[in-house]
Amino acid sequence: MGKVSRETATVQDLGLGEEWTQDVEGYTINFVNIREGHDLAPMLASLPGGNCSCPHWGYMLAGRLTVTYPDRQDVFEAGDAFYMPPGHTPAAESGTEFVMFSPADELAISDAAIKAAMTGTS
Repeated sequence: MGKVSRETATVQDLGLGEEWTQDVEGYTINFVNIREGHDLAPMLASLPGGNCSCPHWGYMLAGRLTVTYPDRQDVFEAGDAFYMPPGHTPAAESGTEFVMFSPADELAISDAAIKAAMTGTS
């Protein structure tokens, strides 16, 4: 299926927010709604370099996303299209909403680290 919407994607309540997810031909499409502001850096600490190594492309619908790299920070706000190259840690404000596209196999590694950190199994 080459078409995805919140109605057709699988919803996950992650506590800090909700995510509607669907894999399409090797890519994961996420609709993300952040309820509570947070920084993912501590949850990504178990990965090499303590950073997400998955590239992401997306579009901001609302709020603010601050992405930290070893040498800079990028800030994405409503109306911005974005690209996050590997080697980043994101932080989102409460009320942030975006759509994101990521290589599914690379995203699975970051997602596993985040879930392990959230459950204390890392």
